[in-house]
Amino acid sequence: MVRKLALFLGVSAVVLLFASRPAQAQDRGEIYAGYSYMRFNPGNGTDGNNLNGFDISGQYKFAPWIGAVADFGGEYGTVAGVSGSSVNTFLFGPQVSFPARVSPFAHVLIGAGHFDFGHGGPSDTAFASALGFGFDARLRHGVAWRVVQADWVHTSFFGDGQNNARISTGIVLRF
Repeated sequence: MVRKLALFLGVSAVVLLFASRPAQAQDRGEIYAGYSYMRFNPGNGTDGNNLNGFDISGQYKFAPWIGAVADFGGEYGTVAGVSGSSVNTFLFGPQVSFPARVSPFAHVLIGAGHFDFGHGGPSDTAFASALGFGFDARLRHGVAWRVVQADWVHTSFFGDGQNNARISTGIVLRF
């Protein structure tokens, strides 16, 4: 099922790439890097944990309002009393935005997540997805501040589903 969905999204991205006509004076790509906070819920009745880290993404825009995003995040901290734990996500999917001085956006991303239960503990790689939105504020030509990006990140580590909140902020470079 996941492979079929990934294949469908990949083929859709290629079709959009060749079907969209190039725009004359628009930014076609962007790179984002910033701070990320995740409220990670490990499941099994365990309380949520506060993790801090980074979020990096790249977007190629097929048209001024739609693009394909690759998002990589890493959050680190103490989970269930074990320090050195980490959650890494590798997500891809479409993002729609309204190009303006203050530009809102929304995305649906799927991919994989990797959980490492610190200091030689168990680890797992599993399906992950994110549903999110946010807005960028243009600072000057080619540079924007991602004021907020808020994502609901679902992971499935160790066969158990986790629903996590992730908030990030940082700098966007457009080219």
